Amino acid sequence: IGNDIVTASGTTLLGADNKAGLAEIMDFVQFASQNPDFKHGEIRILFTPDEEIGRGVNKVDIKKLNARYGFTVDGESLGSIENETFSADAATVTLHGISSHPGFAKGKMVNSLKVAAAFLEALPKGDLSPETTSGKEGFVHPMQVQGNLEKSEIKFILRDFSTPKLKEQATMLGEIAEQVCKEYPGSSFTLSVTEQYRNMKEVIDLHPTLISNVEEALVRAGITPKLSSIRGGTDGSRLSFMGLPCPNIFAGEHAFHSRQEWVSVQDMQRAVDTLINLAAIFAEKAQN
Repeated sequence: IGNDIVTASGTTLLGADNKAGLAEIMDFVQFASQNPDFKHGEIRILFTPDEEIGRGVNKVDIKKLNARYGFTVDGESLGSIENETFSADAATVTLHGISSHPGFAKGKMVNSLKVAAAFLEALPKGDLSPETTSGKEGFVHPMQVQGNLEKSEIKFILRDFSTPKLKEQATMLGEIAEQVCKEYPGSSFTLSVTEQYRNMKEVIDLHPTLISNVEEALVRAGITPKLSSIRGGTDGSRLSFMGLPCPNIFAGEHAFHSRQEWVSVQDMQRAVDTLINLAAIFAEKAQN
């Protein structure tokens, strides 16, 4: 049986991440509203903006939402269930130099841009970069550099599936900055770290029924469940730690965040089937 594939023109993003999930949720709502014999418990629908920049749940009122469990519909391939994400911090290394007139700078000037360049060159090259890691490996990723003679600022994202390792990554940045500043007498640095989100597995593991119900829903839909981890984040990460345990269900997205992004209409329909089965399973178990 062939698949109907939805793509963009090739000159822009399709936005299947996460228009696909939105469409699937609305199709599920339509099914539930048009089938009065469909038995389910009370279901809340939550749409959040700005998920890609980590602000998707900033305005969510958990008390008003009044839900016990949640599921995001924002995963990749058919059958995937994601119960784990990176834990994430943001870090900023600020390197301070000493300004001086360049014509009279000998023995006085310390150029923070050169200190920043030396700092970046000193970062690990083989085992902590996004371009050299995969699976359960974490990374330290410089995202932005800006500066001038007196001060340069380097912004990082720190990622690992083990939350304690984020502290190790931050400590490493501080140690590298300290060593580089010794090579440039008169320079100094500051390091600031901000929590972004945490591995939702720490919460979801406390509620094993969530994953077993999704697995059963997939099997009922004729789909083989595939439990996996997200090398990134999801609104479900923050929602889980806000009191709403929230694993991720596949939406059928592929090559997202690229101009080659595509989605299968058939996979989208099977995501809807999964949601229907999932709601039915929760209702059945509530009656037993």
